[in-house]
Amino acid sequence: MSKIEWTDETWNPVTGCTKVSAGCDHCYAERMSRRLRSMGLPEYRYGFRVTRHEHKLELPLAWTRPRMVFVDSMGDLFHEAVPLDFIRRVFDVMVEATWHRFQVLTKRAERLAAVAPELPWPKNIWMGVTVENETVLGRAVLLGRVPAAVRFVSCEPLLGSMDGLELAGLDWVIAGGETGPSARAPEHDWVANLCHRCTRAGVAFFFKGWGGRTKARGRLLDGRLWGQYPDEVPR
Repeated sequence: MSKIEWTDETWNPVTGCTKVSAGCDHCYAERMSRRLRSMGLPEYRYGFRVTRHEHKLELPLAWTRPRMVFVDSMGDLFHEAVPLDFIRRVFDVMVEATWHRFQVLTKRAERLAAVAPELPWPKNIWMGVTVENETVLGRAVLLGRVPAAVRFVSCEPLLGSMDGLELAGLDWVIAGGETGPSARAPEHDWVANLCHRCTRAGVAFFFKGWGGRTKARGRLLDGRLWGQYPDEVPR
């Protein structure tokens, strides 16, 4: 089971990535990959270099209990170093595993939008982009071109106001503060305003927490726990 609050399980047919924007500065996956490499895990023998794992491709087919599956928590499926053929194979597994809901998240919205017409989009594949501040709002615009049944935006780490984020066409927004060493704390108003806008727009809102080194501030926003999913909010 995953410790990530908004999913049940992680599946990493691809690991490794390269930095593309401010949200990558203190990448948790990069830190974790170094730790796993030092522990001798063969999947991380190349550290955080983009690596495909053929032996992991069919893993979700062995999970008989339905679950929400975060795809590539330790990498980015749409990284330019991942061949389109391999992306198709990952999607083929998701199509076959109809009893799961797959949550795919990328910072590479340009490539996603370019290859989306060549990929299948059944209802159990949720597609999202990370938008950590208003300098990368274009990722959400590009997401709108993807014919996914559920489109979502992850504002984590939340590094600025999201007042410019267009919510039309979105089904879900996740927000959260940065965790780990040198974590950059989000302002209360950034989170509260985003939550309020989502509520008014009928978009599910999930607050992952305030972040920090220990997550001691918890997940409450003005005394309430926000943990909505797309199918829980009438549109």
